[in-house]
Amino acid sequence: MNNQEKECLAYFRQDDIWEKLFKGFKNKYESYGYFSGNVKVTNLSNNDIEALEGFFGRNYHGRKSVSISADRFSNALKASKFHDITPDRLLELFFNKKMIGKKEQEEEFRKKQEEIQCELEKKYEGTPAKDQISMIARIVKADKDKELGEWKEILQLGAEIFNNFPYRNEDMMYLAVFSTLITGNPHAFDNGTFGGKFLNQLVQKDLELRGIDVPDSEIFHSYKRQKSYLETGIMIDDVSNYAMLYGVHAWNKDGSIHMGMEGFCNEKDMVQVPLAAITKWEKLSCPQNEIYIVENPSIYAALCGNKCENKAYMCMNGQPRLASLVVLDLLAKSGTKVYYAGDFDPEGLLIAWKLSLYYNGEFQYWHMTKEDYILCQSEENISEKRLKMLDKITDKRLLPLTYELLKCKKAGYQEKLNSSVLSY
Repeated sequence: MNNQEKECLAYFRQDDIWEKLFKGFKNKYESYGYFSGNVKVTNLSNNDIEALEGFFGRNYHGRKSVSISADRFSNALKASKFHDITPDRLLELFFNKKMIGKKEQEEEFRKKQEEIQCELEKKYEGTPAKDQISMIARIVKADKDKELGEWKEILQLGAEIFNNFPYRNEDMMYLAVFSTLITGNPHAFDNGTFGGKFLNQLVQKDLELRGIDVPDSEIFHSYKRQKSYLETGIMIDDVSNYAMLYGVHAWNKDGSIHMGMEGFCNEKDMVQVPLAAITKWEKLSCPQNEIYIVENPSIYAALCGNKCENKAYMCMNGQPRLASLVVLDLLAKSGTKVYYAGDFDPEGLLIAWKLSLYYNGEFQYWHMTKEDYILCQSEENISEKRLKMLDKITDKRLLPLTYELLKCKKAGYQEKLNSSVLSY
């Protein structure tokens, strides 16, 4: 900056009106790529009017607003002692930055993006993420609201996620553990957060690259997300995600029999199996190729207490967890016939109906007739709001029970059916 430029900058910094005017011209420059347009300044004070009159040599007395064109300002600047300084240069001096138009800004922005992508591709050379940096960049597009430094950090986060999906090491990991491994924060990928959305997008892209299709489920709405994560080796739910089984034989993916399940079968004991163990199974088998599934743990315990050698049982314990749905997938794969018994209330009937729609094999309702309901009926009233839930049920096999429930408006519970009635 030479002496004339210093003097010019000092002149235009002494009155606030010039900052208002120059901000307008700066915005015009960034839009058009050159010094142009008209800028209107409002709420003029007496000092503002004096400054404008002194520079432009015009009378603005009594005005509250003035519109200044780029041509008028350029001509006034040429006629002043600062005639060697162009309007473009004056804006650069005033805002201490080079003036470039929107098109040039976008080109420069894209160039910096490309430089960042090339830098990260070199950094992740030899890893699965190397060829996916551009894919990750498309998921999280950079914009002027997202500084390039922040954008680069997100790309690196995406690369670390992609490289460290547990399935790459034939491993399984709970979501909180995976989140801690990648970010140091167990909640960074919680559902509803930016990290959670980002992880889900990368999971879906990874499945797409591997040709794995996890369909949406209108029956169990969280199924797609949970099953998709499972395909990458991430378990969303904690250790409470389990299946309760009895008399079920399991084989591992390497073809060996699961000795833990075999031991419980030999001892005629029920077992609670976590999702982490179930994901290692390839095949299941049940006596007579059938399994009896109940909603309530107390009924399940009573049935298992009979120590039957030729029966297999499972307990849903309310709404089905992913672990139970994965077991159902394995049972369907082996052609196992399912018999299901649930509570006689709207929630219980909906669970039964949804399971019948979900199961990809032979599915029979078990002790879910009108007569069974009459035996199990309690004095607990069911509200009209809850009864409205039954409108969704379309399975003809459940309709007689549904109509009776709508008529009586009383809940019925499996516990009233003793184990001898249920054990055929």
